[in-house]
Amino acid sequence: MIEEKSVSVTIGGEEIIFSTQKVAKQADGAFWVRYGDSVVLVTACMDKNEKEDIDFVPFSVDYREYTFAGGKIPGGFFKREGKPTDNEILVARLIDRPLRPIFPEKFKKETQVIAMVLSTDFENSPDIMAMNGASFALYCSPIPFEKAVGAVRVGLKNGEFLVNPSQKIFDELDLNIVVAGTKEAILMVESGSKEISEATIIEALQIAHQNIKKIVEAQESLFSQMGIVKEVANNSPFDEALYNEIFKRIVAPLKSAMETKGKKAMYSAIDSVIEGEINLIDKEDLEKRKIVKEICEDILIKTFRKMVLEEGKRPDGRLFDEIRHIWCQVGVLPRTHGSAIFSRGETMALANCTIGTPQDVQKLSGLMEGQEKHFILHYNFPPFSVGEVKPIRGPGRREIGHGALAERALSAVVPDEKEFPYTIRVVSDILESNGSSSQATICGGSLALMDAGIPIKSPVAGIAMGLIMENEKYAILTDIAGLEDHFGDMDFKVAGTKEGITALQMDIKIDGVSSEIMKEALEHARKARLFLLDEMAKTLDKPRAELSPLAPRIYTLTIPKDKIGELIGPGGKNVRAIQDETGVEISIEDDGTVLVACADSDAAEKAMTIIKGQMEVPEVGKEYHGTVKRIEPYGAFVEILPGTDGLLHVSELDWKRVENVSDYLQVGDKVDVQVLEFEKNGKVRLSRKNLIPKPEGYVEKPERKPSRSSDRTSHSQRRPHGGSRERH
Repeated sequence: MIEEKSVSVTIGGEEIIFSTQKVAKQADGAFWVRYGDSVVLVTACMDKNEKEDIDFVPFSVDYREYTFAGGKIPGGFFKREGKPTDNEILVARLIDRPLRPIFPEKFKKETQVIAMVLSTDFENSPDIMAMNGASFALYCSPIPFEKAVGAVRVGLKNGEFLVNPSQKIFDELDLNIVVAGTKEAILMVESGSKEISEATIIEALQIAHQNIKKIVEAQESLFSQMGIVKEVANNSPFDEALYNEIFKRIVAPLKSAMETKGKKAMYSAIDSVIEGEINLIDKEDLEKRKIVKEICEDILIKTFRKMVLEEGKRPDGRLFDEIRHIWCQVGVLPRTHGSAIFSRGETMALANCTIGTPQDVQKLSGLMEGQEKHFILHYNFPPFSVGEVKPIRGPGRREIGHGALAERALSAVVPDEKEFPYTIRVVSDILESNGSSSQATICGGSLALMDAGIPIKSPVAGIAMGLIMENEKYAILTDIAGLEDHFGDMDFKVAGTKEGITALQMDIKIDGVSSEIMKEALEHARKARLFLLDEMAKTLDKPRAELSPLAPRIYTLTIPKDKIGELIGPGGKNVRAIQDETGVEISIEDDGTVLVACADSDAAEKAMTIIKGQMEVPEVGKEYHGTVKRIEPYGAFVEILPGTDGLLHVSELDWKRVENVSDYLQVGDKVDVQVLEFEKNGKVRLSRKNLIPKPEGYVEKPERKPSRSSDRTSHSQRRPHGGSRERH
């Protein structure tokens, strides 16, 4: 049997163990990662053959959370895991982003990482385990993945930094930041925070990088013990003579094309230059045409980067810190609860806000089953936004990732569900795209929330920063557009309020950036964010005073915990009857809080009156304005509370003798009565005469008790403690 090799690293006060050569031995790389009682198996496999006609690294990541890992059985008819959940897709992206830049530039052998969560203690987060396991599996294998990558999470709680904090306290953290990098520099950052300062972010990054170095050193140590021979990637250079020949012909036309105004016109001009060069080659010589295309694209990138770094120019003529033209409008759709359009240059987002009831809450599946989301943001990227023709399918990884970033940015200012017991959904449709559509979603979403009247803490704006870097020379670009995103070295998205950062996402395509460059980029982003917030405030600077008149209203009342079952009724029968009668939606919390939701305030008041009546217990001596429900020779049965009747005996109708009850009351009459007493069997005795003046000279006579026969034939009445009715 092959000897197991393992290495351990202590992070956050607990040991992570990485073991290999015991399971999944037919994969190129496989690691069994254990952190506490959480276990993740991560494998890496590379195809033997190169993929032709691709212009990207053919690398894919799949991350799956098995429900058995948490001792659960999947819901639904099939009782097995189905398509990836949003969380699984987001973690797969988290794994992919820092690893992809490490592969050789011209690497074309399809490579796949699969991470499977096999056990979870709900303390140690499996996403961090999977990220590190993926680097171990790639680095300690023949795959040409030349640099080890490490990943940690840093939390901030009560002013204290925590490394790889427990999942159980994620909701309590003021900062939750995931950082990945090499020994030399940081490659990726993903964070959500509660208006945290730039200085605090920098401090968290430094703490993260110190721990990343430990994980990288463990990988390097294990690799040296395993004696693995890495495959050499095919990175053959272009033919120098052909490259120089093409460069002389197209560098000037490409530069001119990049300066064309308008995204579509610019890309069209660039394509025209490249196609012209390709068409100089015989159509039958497909291999050379392919090489010429690759050379032209390489020259395009170099020309763009030289323009920025040496000439200090951006393709659209803006200054490095200049933001494109901003245009905003709110209330653009008449029947939605809140709506806004946010446009920055040629990027435009239409954001809509819908206010729902607690019953609209999103219930999470998978390992997170049982948790609920009261704030949801969905991002859509229709093909017309970039002038393309494509079928519209379900959301892809890009849509889910961009939506999660925007949701994280805005969730920091959305009121807590205990203070604002509504479910809130924001939908952003990108109408035009030329860079930073996720940040346009954040700006538009903030305006839509305020337009709906949701009392958010502060408006939020987002900006995308870029970096072009060659050796020691670099340029930081504010509000990057298409080419700057595609050909730049960094995509750094920062969102927040005037007080601080609420979300941050950074991806670096080079070997990393220094903390000094990070500080400078964050400061540029802060200034841009403040500018955007001022521009947005010209359209709407705070939430509207009232919720949209089209939105439901939620009214609350509290009932005793021991009355919850009574209000719900057998199988929910009672609460459904109230909803059917009034048209409201009723939600009942475990602490006895009852939420009544309806756009019609009269219907809500009616439902609340019924609930209060059903929960109220009659009190001796208290007066009630009741309704006569039945007439008998010995008296009348009067409903004093919904579902609670009492007997108004003939002797308690009037001070004088009453021969015929119907001479005084008819079914449906309203009558004021007072509760006299509760009999041993729980029945309620009422009096009318106690509430009317006693006749002058009235002589008190011995009280005549109701006969046993009348008791036996009395109408069903509710016990004062709320028990079920009895029939006699």
